[in-house]
Amino acid sequence: MASNNYNCSLQQAYNFQKDQQQNVGHLVGLTIGTQALKADHTLTNPIGYAAVTVAGVIENWNWEGGYSQPIYMDCNISTTNQTSVSVLTQTNLSNTVVVANFNIYTFDPINKVYYLSCTTNSTALNGFIFKQGGDLSLAVDVHNDPTVMSPLNYKMSIGFMPQPSQQTINFAVSNTQKFVKQWGVTVPG
Repeated sequence: MASNNYNCSLQQAYNFQKDQQQNVGHLVGLTIGTQALKADHTLTNPIGYAAVTVAGVIENWNWEGGYSQPIYMDCNISTTNQTSVSVLTQTNLSNTVVVANFNIYTFDPINKVYYLSCTTNSTALNGFIFKQGGDLSLAVDVHNDPTVMSPLNYKMSIGFMPQPSQQTINFAVSNTQKFVKQWGVTVPG
């Protein structure tokens, strides 16, 4: 299967400029175990320019395309969320369930509009933190990221595998060319 990789601009997400044409990624919501990140970033939706409140800004999003392969995200989150994730990384994380919603916007140069190039369409993906060897794929920086100075924000990385159920991720390669890919496989109980 073809992989999907999105590099997004932190500058464009935090300080949206209509004349810029860089990818923008919004972490709409993320719950790790029982800890839901707060939606405390108010940003501009590139489609229609309305204000939206999200849990973070996506800088990189990667999925190799296989049904059971993990999704990796590098995001920037608030000080409040950084504190919550830091506690999770420093304690015995027994509940590794992940619930994630995200939107990645790309500019269509032919139609001159932003479109959703990768999205959960408000239907959360359900997974588990990816574990390789003995390490969980979850980390957060101690120091703020200087790329965008205000508001203070911190880089967080997470990788997560699908729960044993068929889920979908919505993709597009232009404003009009859209398709859906399966993530996860239903396992009879």
